[in-house]
Amino acid sequence: MRLAVLAVTAAQPRWVDEAVADYAKRFPPDWPFQSIDLRPERRSGNRTTAHVLAAEAERIRATLPRQSLLVVCDERGAAPTSRELAAQLATWSREHPSVMFVIGSADGTDPALRREAHALLALSRLTLPHGLAKVLLVEQLYRAVSILKDGPYHRD
Repeated sequence: MRLAVLAVTAAQPRWVDEAVADYAKRFPPDWPFQSIDLRPERRSGNRTTAHVLAAEAERIRATLPRQSLLVVCDERGAAPTSRELAAQLATWSREHPSVMFVIGSADGTDPALRREAHALLALSRLTLPHGLAKVLLVEQLYRAVSILKDGPYHRD
């Protein structure tokens, strides 16, 4: 199964890119991983937040591979344990060729995109900066795959 994390964010500090790259190279060949960054829409004078989020949602949809499952990161979503996330990935892998996880912009994600998502995933009840949220998500995806592969990374 292919895994992707798409973040709607401006340039991040080097440590974020380095951490994501470090985890990305650890994924096994049968669980390829891709990190995608989309620049946020410009917030010009007469564009409301709703218009900006709708435009970002269109760009996200255009990036979503065919037959891919969409999971939107949102504080109102489910907050699984690492083992529960692994079990969910196992289920999804039997039903879909890929899963794309989306981290919205500073204003969140378009409500219509959240409704279209197969699942909403809460990374934390805390508010996290984009870079930290992305590193946390990529690490947890790697951990979930490691659990599924009976690797030594995760310990209970």
